[in-house]
Amino acid sequence: MSVDKRPAPEHPSLPVSRLRYHCDPSTLGFNTSDELEAVEELIGQDRALEAIRFGTSIMKPGFNLYLLGSHGSGRHTAIKRHLTAKARNEPAPDDWVYVSNFQQPTKPRALRLPPGVASKFRDAMNELVDDLRSSIPALFEQEDYRNRRRALDERFEESQAHAFEDVRREAAAASIAIVRTPMGFALAPVRDGQVMKPEEFNALGEDERAKIEEKIQLLQKELEEVLQKMPRLEKERRDALRQLNEEFAERAVAASIDEIAARFAGIEAVQDHLAAVREDVIKNANLFIEAAIEESKQESPFKGQVDPADPRFRRYMVNVMIGNGAVGNERSGDHAPVVFESLPSLANLIGRIEHSAQFGTLTTDFTLIRPGALHRANGGYLVLDAIKVLTQPLAWDALKRSLRNRSIIIQTPAEQLGLISTVSLEPDPIPLDVKVVLIGDRQLYYLLANLDPDFGDLFKVEADFNEEIPRTDEIMPLYVRLIATIARYHGLRPLTADGCARVIEEAVRMADDQEKVSVQTGPLADLITEADYWAGVAGRREITRRDVVRAVEARTRRADRIREMSQESITRNIMLIDTEGEAVGQINGLSVISLGQFSFGRPSRITARVRMGAGKVVDIERETELGGPLHSKGVLILSGYLASHYALDTPPSLSATLVFEQSYGGVDGDSASSAELYALLSALSEVPIKQHFAVTGSVNQLGQVQAIGGVNQKIEGFFDICKARGLTGEQGVLIPEANIQHLMLREDVVEAVAAGRFRIFAVKTISQGIEILTGREAGVRGPDGEFPADSVNGLVEAKLRHFAELRHRFAASRGNGSGSEGATS
Repeated sequence: MSVDKRPAPEHPSLPVSRLRYHCDPSTLGFNTSDELEAVEELIGQDRALEAIRFGTSIMKPGFNLYLLGSHGSGRHTAIKRHLTAKARNEPAPDDWVYVSNFQQPTKPRALRLPPGVASKFRDAMNELVDDLRSSIPALFEQEDYRNRRRALDERFEESQAHAFEDVRREAAAASIAIVRTPMGFALAPVRDGQVMKPEEFNALGEDERAKIEEKIQLLQKELEEVLQKMPRLEKERRDALRQLNEEFAERAVAASIDEIAARFAGIEAVQDHLAAVREDVIKNANLFIEAAIEESKQESPFKGQVDPADPRFRRYMVNVMIGNGAVGNERSGDHAPVVFESLPSLANLIGRIEHSAQFGTLTTDFTLIRPGALHRANGGYLVLDAIKVLTQPLAWDALKRSLRNRSIIIQTPAEQLGLISTVSLEPDPIPLDVKVVLIGDRQLYYLLANLDPDFGDLFKVEADFNEEIPRTDEIMPLYVRLIATIARYHGLRPLTADGCARVIEEAVRMADDQEKVSVQTGPLADLITEADYWAGVAGRREITRRDVVRAVEARTRRADRIREMSQESITRNIMLIDTEGEAVGQINGLSVISLGQFSFGRPSRITARVRMGAGKVVDIERETELGGPLHSKGVLILSGYLASHYALDTPPSLSATLVFEQSYGGVDGDSASSAELYALLSALSEVPIKQHFAVTGSVNQLGQVQAIGGVNQKIEGFFDICKARGLTGEQGVLIPEANIQHLMLREDVVEAVAAGRFRIFAVKTISQGIEILTGREAGVRGPDGEFPADSVNGLVEAKLRHFAELRHRFAASRGNGSGSEGATS
């Protein structure tokens, strides 16, 4: 029996007032932003600023900070402003220098010095070497030294001569001569004043030869005793000469070092090092004499000064790692340091040991040790970008090790990886007292917290920055001051009231919420800067609403090549999208494509096909591995909805397929699940869907339509297609009712709605949506438990029962033929 179609109840579209927030310039209370006072801190970031104040004030190990937030949320500005002000009231930390370890040259010593002393100590040591290079050679050229040196040499020469002369006289008495040969000294018989030749000696009688040989052997022993005394005498001479040199060197060194020691009285580290220098200079006074001799032979550019390339004197230099009040490796100022390291590589973090090429080989010493960011920030604050630290090889491990051990150990990458075994420098570790601030996004923070067991122990304080804040009456006066402050900080033109109002409207769109505004100062500054440019092009002295609008349009224009290509493929019917007519099991879904900083909406055709089966809804995207897990979840929810709403007294006997037509790049997210359900209900009921509608929204098993993201871009994407083909007044978009508060549509879309050429519907349930899409009543179960026969739900349930009957008959027929009903299941 046929039944009449029951029309759907009227569902009004959204009024214009709900589509976009409009900021009234007259409510802002100023003519231009120059009239407004600047804001000192970021607004709406109370939680993050409290965390920063806490984290930078608690002086316990592990309470370092991680600043969470998206790019442009003001994290760098906030931490720089806070640390700069805080460090200004904190004392400057101690200086650190490296000096030579005269006992173990490969292990330079680190000295802690009071603030401002390092550079003075370095200069004093350079002066000391300069003084000694002139005073030591001059002292050794004095007549007193020469006389004592001559007397010393003569005394030992006389001792050697006496010992040797005794042997010579004894040999002469025995007619034996001492002959010097290339092999040393030799003894030979003498006759008639001449050394006997071998043949003459062999011609002697046997008894005579024996007597001569016996004399020679005795003399040989005496000569050996004398020769054995010679090295000992020479050593005694060298020792005596060394004592003499040290005595005279002490005279030259004492006055100079005592004068420096007096300058740094009370600094134990300096006094200990000066004592070691005194001892080493006295022992190596010849270095200064050799240098003086070399200078006398040739003109040197460093004559009378310390030559930094001369390794003989670099041992007495001071390598300032960190010092206050100078330049280079040294920080200036009388307060705690604040260091922002933009390239946190291993060497830039913990320092490095440089090498110099000499005669084809690489050499190094303690003067080639260079500081890193941890050295410069020691006693203060170090700010790093988390992603940059993590992407630099070995830098993250080095940072953690330094914080955990509270000391800075300089190691090369090769040493850390165990790739070299050559002798290198092992500088003393420098104690570390620093507060480290990492800046990164939330995802990176949660990854580190979950995957790195050390992270939670070393970075105990998180400062979470908001991207948007509520648009309240209390906040907005501060917000317009923030806009004025941004313009003033970047040296831009002032904004008029209508220009500022347009910036606020764009900030609401950035927040994707009519009741909120974005506090991402980076994007806001970019927008105002671009508007300032267009104001300059127009020759205006203030930034007006027109300039802000042009900046927004120009930004979109620069980024929308891909969007234009996508729209062109639809308007030329390459991508099949209908914007008029009706079709069964076919609907326009909406998605968002993000490319860099630009996002746009694009419609996609979704189709559903049904037949009798085993109660399975097949997601073709999932079967082909083009569908993500969230999309697959949405399709499974559809199965749950059908099973719980229709034909509860019959077994599921549906076989359905769902697909995004002409989708080649993968689909994820559940924002199309309501559209897929509408297409499925249309296919089951055979009630056509009006193709001048597009749909977005997710659905749960109860049939409630849930909020989704990117609602503005999705509406605008379908609007642009309809506008290109010609607006008819019938076209529109269905969105979840929960997304009304997120609407901040383009002004041309709002104008089209106001003119009745485009419509936007907000639905709360699937029943509301199907009625708008089909123009037919969805249907509610009556007292008899049945849907109205001509309603969409009634037709869907009838089709599912019909499939169940067909399946039962088919199974029975197969059972009669094969004896197994299960063969068809």
